Amino acid sequence: MTDLKILIIDDEEAIRRFLRVTLAAQGYTVLEAASGNDGLSIAAAQKPDVIILDLGLPDIDGVMVTRMLREWTRIPIIILSVRGSEKDKIAALDAGADDYLTKPFGAGELLARIRAALRRSVQRQTNRSL
Repeated sequence: MTDLKILIIDDEEAIRRFLRVTLAAQGYTVLEAASGNDGLSIAAAQKPDVIILDLGLPDIDGVMVTRMLREWTRIPIIILSVRGSEKDKIAALDAGADDYLTKPFGAGELLARIRAALRRSVQRQTNRSL
């Protein structure tokens, strides 16, 4: 798992720090961005295996970031947000997010969702090459 990169796009330093420690302990390489624009740039340059994305960013709403990412990549996107309404979840999933988890969240559940996203991503790549 040490070759897998996860990009965290969240403006809250405390959340990024928690995720950095949690994910690094599992062997993931962690990339971080505090804004949507920075996240888009890092995603394009670094090609992470999974993106963890907050909806409430200072420059671009996370739903718009998701739409922009989906214009050029199939990297799995997991939304991690305090927004828990059905409307917000539907908007993010319809924009192209693969999963949605509300804050507060358990680290174990997030890790399981990352593993599931990675499995689906590998299956898509395998099916394309057949």
